[in-house]
Amino acid sequence: MGVEASEGVRRRGCSCSKDDFLPEESFKSWGNYGRALAEIPARLKDRVLTRSLDTTEMNEIKARSAHEMKKTLTWWDLMWFGIGAVIGAGIFVLTGIQARDVAGPAVVLSYVVSGISAMLSVFCYTEFAVEIPVAGGSFAYLRVELGDFMAFIAAGNILLEYVIGGAAVARSWTSYFATLCNHKPEDFRIIAHSLKEDYNQLDPIAVGVITIICLLAVFSTKGSSRFNYIASIFHVIVILFIIIAGLCKADTSNYTPFAPNGVRGIFKSSAVLFFAYIGFDAVSTMAEETKNPGRDIPIGLVGSMTITTLAYCLLAVTLCLMQKYTDIDKDAPFSVAFEAVGWNWAKYIVAAGALKGMTTVLLVSAVGQARYLTHIGRTHMMPPWLAHVNSRTGTPVNATIVMLVATAIIAFFTDLGILSNLLSISTLFIFMLVAVGLLVRRYYVSNVTTPTNRNKLIVCLVLIIGSSIATATYWGLSETGWVGYVVTVPIWLLATVALWAFVPKAREPKLWGVPLVPWLPSASIAINIFLLGSIDKASFERFGIWTAVLMVYYFFFGLHASYDTAKESAKVTHETTQYKKVEEGAVTPSVDSSTGVNASNASTNP
Repeated sequence: MGVEASEGVRRRGCSCSKDDFLPEESFKSWGNYGRALAEIPARLKDRVLTRSLDTTEMNEIKARSAHEMKKTLTWWDLMWFGIGAVIGAGIFVLTGIQARDVAGPAVVLSYVVSGISAMLSVFCYTEFAVEIPVAGGSFAYLRVELGDFMAFIAAGNILLEYVIGGAAVARSWTSYFATLCNHKPEDFRIIAHSLKEDYNQLDPIAVGVITIICLLAVFSTKGSSRFNYIASIFHVIVILFIIIAGLCKADTSNYTPFAPNGVRGIFKSSAVLFFAYIGFDAVSTMAEETKNPGRDIPIGLVGSMTITTLAYCLLAVTLCLMQKYTDIDKDAPFSVAFEAVGWNWAKYIVAAGALKGMTTVLLVSAVGQARYLTHIGRTHMMPPWLAHVNSRTGTPVNATIVMLVATAIIAFFTDLGILSNLLSISTLFIFMLVAVGLLVRRYYVSNVTTPTNRNKLIVCLVLIIGSSIATATYWGLSETGWVGYVVTVPIWLLATVALWAFVPKAREPKLWGVPLVPWLPSASIAINIFLLGSIDKASFERFGIWTAVLMVYYFFFGLHASYDTAKESAKVTHETTQYKKVEEGAVTPSVDSSTGVNASNASTNP
């Protein structure tokens, strides 16, 4: 898909001409654009039924950035990036909120549930990252397995995830900085009474922190890795201090009642606390800069997630043993807990460790989100100007700056509670899609899978996803009922058994693969969708608004840019198959309104 590397992206550094943003034929004139809009149904059908190839993502698409990213990372770097990416605002802020208001001391079980879901997603991401080691992460994986359109939907939510995640961490940074300075967070924020509640506490410190992180991320990936490694060692020392010192002040009576809101409270917290585990997907985007992806990515990703889950559970237990859950502070729970037991000096150590953790989360997020946006720009779904890789630093400067400017704007205005709920929806949705993509990868290969087995796969996937949605919906609507689970859970189980027993695998992983397929991916789909059912209605409404905005952008810009790029590639290299169809049967032929290329030329039947 796309033109040759020499033409796919205008290499003008930070220039801002029209061709840097909309170089495609559909945007050359108002007449071309009008004809493109008239062809939306045919073009949409083409993009929905079109999948990329592994080799296309790793060669042609990657070449559109003009310069290679430097391969400087090892499993050691990735593991510390993973720890640095994950342990931040989630554990140091959301633990207090969820323990006090929702789950009580049972918040440790919420972390276990979220950790299991995250680990299943880690397995899925790892296989993809090893097989397709490019900067696009889940966006590239979904382009290969679920097609262009689904990849774009995921891409929009990936970008939302990173912007909101970074904004949430930056605002939490201000809270702990205030504690370190013996102030309340409100003392460092500007109250704008004319703005709506939850959007009226302006946070200039968060903007300043994001600006500093931007400069470091632009300068060097290896330099960022070294900073993250050194800072993470200090972070681990602080975590060990919190656990050991906190348990010295433990009071088991604080663990009663253990689950004040029952099982529902545990799962409701799990959905929000999933926010604490996001970040590992940013590590998968660094596969393009990894020396030996087949070895380094599995060790780095799985190792960091194992360490993180154990640390989270121990920290949650410690907090609830130190202080009654109803007395936990929502802004700086660990610092205030030490103050409550008479160790005022300890709160400064905790605050310093939390600040370090949040700083590395912001750094790894900045590195990861820029690489996502770079790969999206390579496909022309977003302006190709964003795909530029700086020849001197080997980093995507344009994408880094754009993403962090957006993050700073959100961080300046928006309350953490709104950010964390919306972020969890976006993240769970993406992780569910990646698990679906992995099942498609294992069980469907063009020209290998028979139509009968393809249809069996589709039925099984529909039943797995449908029963999971039904379970989550029943959970969300029924406070005490159980009859619905008797129907939905067996359907999920039987669909997974049918996939395992009656649909032959079409592909085995070359280097590293998820064990127990289809069980682990199917479980990942079910858990992620189930956790979605525990998120509040207002967050889904905001998610729906964001999705609508994505669709408007796609139908007016992204669809036509990516379509034109695919057709131009087919025109230049028509003798080479660059894409394949998900379904048998060609898209109805139509001639590109501006280039004269037949629409069916860009893709071939599987």
